[in-house]
Amino acid sequence: MASEAPVTAAERYRPNRFVSLPAELDRNTFDVSPESRRAEAERLAIRARLKRQYQLQLNNPNRPPVIENPALTRWVYARTHNVYPTFRPTPKTSFLGLVFGLGPLLFWAAVFKFERDHREKLIKEGKYERPFSLF
Repeated sequence: MASEAPVTAAERYRPNRFVSLPAELDRNTFDVSPESRRAEAERLAIRARLKRQYQLQLNNPNRPPVIENPALTRWVYARTHNVYPTFRPTPKTSFLGLVFGLGPLLFWAAVFKFERDHREKLIKEGKYERPFSLF
């Protein structure tokens, strides 16, 4: 009797109908070609070199006052300076712009107008006396 190879967790895993299959276990999502492995290894090597360079600058006893972190610089640029190329004006964003831009102004204008009209009505009826009047 020959012993069979042990079954791995990926082969034993059955997806739940309420939860999708993780990408690590889905055979349709990962590519095992040598070119993709080589490209991933190059990306990891670049990240490791950048991290090592940053760590060397950080732990240098005679370091400059400002240490540039290229990843942080790219993140800040993408977060602050590069907003509009990725922004899409849609009906939802236009509506939200109107609601949060003009909504408070119109709300407070209506509140002040109704309050003024109510006070004027009370003054005309004689139920409210003005606390201070220049005339």
